[in-house]
Amino acid sequence: MTDSYYLGAYWTARHESDESCATRASNLFDELGRVEPTWRQWHETGRTFKQAQKRRIQTDQASFLELFAKKKSRIGDGFQYWFWAGPHPDETTSVNGFCGSADAVPTSVCVIDPPSQGEVAERVLTAPVMREVLRSVVRCWAPAWGVVASQEYRDQASESGMAGTFVGWMTYFSRQWGAVPPLPSTVRVEPVEDLGTLVILTEERFSVANPEHVRLATEVHQVLDAAGLLRPL
Repeated sequence: MTDSYYLGAYWTARHESDESCATRASNLFDELGRVEPTWRQWHETGRTFKQAQKRRIQTDQASFLELFAKKKSRIGDGFQYWFWAGPHPDETTSVNGFCGSADAVPTSVCVIDPPSQGEVAERVLTAPVMREVLRSVVRCWAPAWGVVASQEYRDQASESGMAGTFVGWMTYFSRQWGAVPPLPSTVRVEPVEDLGTLVILTEERFSVANPEHVRLATEVHQVLDAAGLLRPL
């Protein structure tokens, strides 16, 4: 079985202006472009891959401000975006987000979906790269909770699949979310500046097909759950 991975960062009820959201988003895309060459050119969605290829978009602050001023980019008092990058239809990365809202629903979010197979996947689906991407998302958006996860393991480990309720390959907890208790010695635990704590289960690419990965994830899940850290936003 080939796992499908995603990175998700989530927070709620944080009003921000279009200028603040545009600055955060632009900073993130700058960070992504430094990590992976194909993440330096982004496009809006289209009906076909060929059509979408022509819809190139800039990711500087001014371009985000222009985007957020459009009706299609507004949901209540918040702003949304959805871009993609990649050389082929089956090897694309998408980034979508919602930010700026003072409401708890819908949840503010930044989600990155890298390809599961191909040359880009081989480069980015590694512990060092995904660690840096998650750290970048945390620095740019200051979420309450974040994860790099196998969708297959998420569906196996959490009945609801709701953010905050399961352990990923990598899991981030903000300081406000709670302190991370002692975990097995093979698990990497590190601060993300003064924002929170990042937990990395394995330096290998996590896979639901690996029994040892699943065993370790289950053990860590139990410890974090007992500490009250696994809960919905």
